[in-house]
Amino acid sequence: MTLHADALAALRGWAAPSPVQEALRLRYVAHLEAHPDGLSRDCRPDHLTASTLVLSADHTQVLLTLHAKARRWFQLGGHCEPGDPTLAGAALREATEEGGLTRLRLDPVPVQLSEHAVPFCGPDGDVHHLDVRFLSVAAPGAVPEASEESLDVAWWPVAALPDPGSDLVELVDLAVARAAGAQSTSEPGGGSSRAAADQPSR
Repeated sequence: MTLHADALAALRGWAAPSPVQEALRLRYVAHLEAHPDGLSRDCRPDHLTASTLVLSADHTQVLLTLHAKARRWFQLGGHCEPGDPTLAGAALREATEEGGLTRLRLDPVPVQLSEHAVPFCGPDGDVHHLDVRFLSVAAPGAVPEASEESLDVAWWPVAALPDPGSDLVELVDLAVARAAGAQSTSEPGGGSSRAAADQPSR
């Protein structure tokens, strides 16, 4: 299966958590149906990107990066690459590259969608990133390391974000709720989590 086919299947089957998110899901699906190159940074003015909200092992902290160009704190993520096998795989690759973590527990089901204009993505005006956001949980005691794309990476309390825009707050709330639900289903008597899987860094 190609990356494009994987992304289209993932978004067609995704159960959006709100009417606003459902409208975005339909927007993303229509974009991919119309653009075979819809995940490439060369697809303009819109293309899909992939990111990961990384939670600490106890779900009390979130790992954010201080973006070098935007000068704001964001979740880890970026453009898809031709070698990415899946959309979730692209999000995992970006998280491990930008956060420097050696192991993440990835939930391959998207958590949130976010469309936003990015003025610094290329020379020909604003590009719209159609971001697909996933959840990963770090190993206990994980120590992040900033990449050359970031000014800094740091753990922040989920209730005290450094740049608490509504989009990021919603993402953190959705991720914490998803992680808590996955944890409860993996406890004795609760069955097993169908979404989460240990993934090595790449």
